[in-house]
Amino acid sequence: MREFLLSRAEGDKGKQKDFLSWEAQCEAARRFDSSLAQVEEAALSAGLLPMRYRRNRQTLSIQDQLQLFRSRVAIIGCGGLGGYHIEQLARLGVGTLVLVDPDVFEEHNLNRQLLSSLKSLGKPKVEVGRERVAEINPAVTTVALRTAFCRENGPKLLYGSAAVVDGLDNALVRRELADVCREMSVPMVHGAIAGWYGQVAVQMPGDDISPLFGRSAHGMETVFGNPAFTPAVIASLQVAEVTKILLGRGGAGKMLFVDLSTMAFETLPLWNSGNGPILEASKQFNCE
Repeated sequence: MREFLLSRAEGDKGKQKDFLSWEAQCEAARRFDSSLAQVEEAALSAGLLPMRYRRNRQTLSIQDQLQLFRSRVAIIGCGGLGGYHIEQLARLGVGTLVLVDPDVFEEHNLNRQLLSSLKSLGKPKVEVGRERVAEINPAVTTVALRTAFCRENGPKLLYGSAAVVDGLDNALVRRELADVCREMSVPMVHGAIAGWYGQVAVQMPGDDISPLFGRSAHGMETVFGNPAFTPAVIASLQVAEVTKILLGRGGAGKMLFVDLSTMAFETLPLWNSGNGPILEASKQFNCE
């Protein structure tokens, strides 16, 4: 297959031919009776960049793209934040996405949840997410699990994942997610929203950010609501953190607080010099 793919490579005039068109990928899949995922990995391994990632090139190398494709990310909660996680990670080319959510789309989701539509009302969020990924990037493998995350099933749901994205709407379950990620040494990218406000933090192996979370099932979302723009901003920041983790560039030890009403972004340290927690569960938001 490698020789075939190299023979179909394209490039700008006078420059190296190292792009591969979607048409060539589909032709290779038919010719070699292979999946589109197998073709994409073969192309990237041969130093060819699928044309869909052309605008990634100045930011991500072909080797970076291959690393993303070989990665598995679990998205826990596929609503307000989760829909953006799914969309962006699929467009980035993360090879396997595990979607976990027990719910179906309802009318009140239409104001902010990217994957919700009149056609999707009543349909499981994970199935709509799987269908969306297939439309965006069929080379990405999607595992759709219509179930609620809990401590008992957590190890099975997260098994094999290089990173986990928090899109939950319940602080108690979020604590369980942080605990399971810590026990499995899997990085977790936390995000939460309410009204104009949001926050992002990263729990790397060895860290414990669960003291940052409240102890009630629902938080400030019930007071401030959730407009369309807040999940888009916070989810994008989470995806950036996930990308850095997958590429070995991830940082930790900080929490970002966002106030979109004043366009204020405040970054605070999570740990003191003795590696003890600085921040407590004061400005906590529940997300979706």
